[in-house]
Amino acid sequence: DTSRTVDPEADPQPVRLDHGVVRHGSVVIAAITSCTNTSNPSVMVAAGLLAKKAVEAGLETKPWVKTSLAPGSRVVTDYLDAAGLQPYLDKLGFSLVGFGCTTCIGNSGPLPDEVAGAVAEHDLAVVAVLSGNRNFEGRIHPQVRASYLASPPLCVAYAIAGHIEVDLTADPLGHTADGTPIYLRDVWPSPDEVREAIEASISPEQFEREYGRIFEGDEHWNALPSPGGPMYAWDASSTYVQEPPFFVSLGPEPQAAGDVVGARCLVKVGDSITTDHISPAGSIKPDSPAGRYLIDRGVEQRDFNSYGARRGNHEVMMRGTFANVRLRNELAPDTEGPSTTHRPSGEEMTIYDAALRYRDEGVPLIVLAGKEYGSGSSRDWAAKGPALLGVRAVIAESFERIHRSNLVGMGVLPLQFRDGDSAASLGLDGTETYDVEGLAGGIRPRQTARVTARREDGRAVAFEVLVRVDMAAEVEYHRNGGILQMVLRQMLAGRT
Repeated sequence: DTSRTVDPEADPQPVRLDHGVVRHGSVVIAAITSCTNTSNPSVMVAAGLLAKKAVEAGLETKPWVKTSLAPGSRVVTDYLDAAGLQPYLDKLGFSLVGFGCTTCIGNSGPLPDEVAGAVAEHDLAVVAVLSGNRNFEGRIHPQVRASYLASPPLCVAYAIAGHIEVDLTADPLGHTADGTPIYLRDVWPSPDEVREAIEASISPEQFEREYGRIFEGDEHWNALPSPGGPMYAWDASSTYVQEPPFFVSLGPEPQAAGDVVGARCLVKVGDSITTDHISPAGSIKPDSPAGRYLIDRGVEQRDFNSYGARRGNHEVMMRGTFANVRLRNELAPDTEGPSTTHRPSGEEMTIYDAALRYRDEGVPLIVLAGKEYGSGSSRDWAAKGPALLGVRAVIAESFERIHRSNLVGMGVLPLQFRDGDSAASLGLDGTETYDVEGLAGGIRPRQTARVTARREDGRAVAFEVLVRVDMAAEVEYHRNGGILQMVLRQMLAGRT
C-alpha cells in the first residue's frame, strides 16, 4: 500500500505480546500457496530442504507468523513425504491446510486474536509473504497493509525472520542455542541437493495415481445429498446459491436502447483500480452489508466463509461490490472502504445502501475512474456486481482489456475519456448529474458519445467519450442488455 507512508520517527513502540514483539513490518502471514508456484517441484523441494536445514540448526518460525501450506495438487504432498521433508515443514508450521486457493485469494482466515488485537489497536502496518500469484491491495487479508510475492523457500525464510525489513544477504535469520548466527546462505539448498531430492522422490506413477482419481472425491463429498432431474431445485433458504435476477421480465426482443439521463456517480476513484477493489474475493466483515445479510439469516461469523465461496449468491455479491477495505472513494473523503455520499441529500452511507436508494429514486448510476480501471484478476463479478447495483456506464481514462470486455458482456458501457481529458482536467468531482447522449437507437463499434455533467450550481461541462464497444458482436451484447440475455433469447428462439 504505497499510499500509506510509515514515518520511522513516528513509529509506535513495538507491541509486546506474550510470545514476542509485533511492529511495523512484522510478517504476520507466510504462506506457501497457489497452484502456480506449487506445481514446480524444484521450488517446493527447495522449501522442504531449507526447512530441514533450519530445523537442524535449531531455528523456529516467529510465533506471531501464521503459516500454511496449500499446494494445488496431492502429488506435492506425495513427493514431500517421499523425500522425508514434510516433517520439517510441519515443524516450522507449514502444515497442509488443503489443496487449492487459500491465502492468495484472501482465504487465510483470521489472524490470532492477540496479533489481530495489537495490529488494530496500534494501527500497525504488518505484512504477508506468499508464493501466490497476486498481491493486490486489500486482497490477502483485511489487516495486512502490504503483501509480498516470494518463492516457497523464501516464504519459509521470512517466517523464520519474522520481519520484512531484513536483509537476507547480510542479516542472520536467527541464532542457534549457543548464540551462533545462522544466515540464509547457511540453509539455502544447492542445485545439486534439489536435483538429487527430486530424482529420489518423484515418479510418473505419482501423477498417474493422483490424477487418475481426481474426480472420485472422499467420503464426505460422496455423502452430500444431490437432487436429480433436468431442472435445478432452487433453495430459497440457501445463503450460498440463489437464482440471479438477470432474466427477470426478459422479453423475446430487447427494448430499444436509450440515452443515459440524470445519472449520479456512485463511486469516483483514481488509477489502477483492480477487480479486487471492485469485487473482493476474501473475507466478509460482520459489520458490512454482506455480513449483516448473513447474520440476519442465522449464519455465524465463523461460518461466513468468503465472497469467493459465496459467488453463487448475488445477494452477497451485490453487497460486496466495492466492499474492499482499502477502497478510497473520493465521494467519501477521509474514509477507506465501501462508503459513498448520496446526492443530493449529502448523506454518507455504504455504497450498497446508496445504490438501493438511487434505484428506488429511479436514478441510473455511473462510475468515474482514472487509468487502468479493472486491472488484475479477470473476475466476472467485478462486472456483474456494478450491473446489478444499477451502474449503466463507467467513464475512465483507460480500461484493462478483459474487464472492458466483461463490462460490455454485462450490459455496462465502458466510456473512455479522450486523450488528455480526465475527471481532474474537466473539473469533475462526482457530485454532478450526468447525461450520456448518442446511444439512443443503437450504437456502432468505437463510436463517440457526448457526456454533459451538470454541477449543483447549474453550470455544465460537456465532453466527448469513446464508446469502448469495440466489435460488432459486442454491439449485440449491449442491444440485448448483456451476453446472458442475448444467449437465452437465441435459445428460446431456437437459434444456437
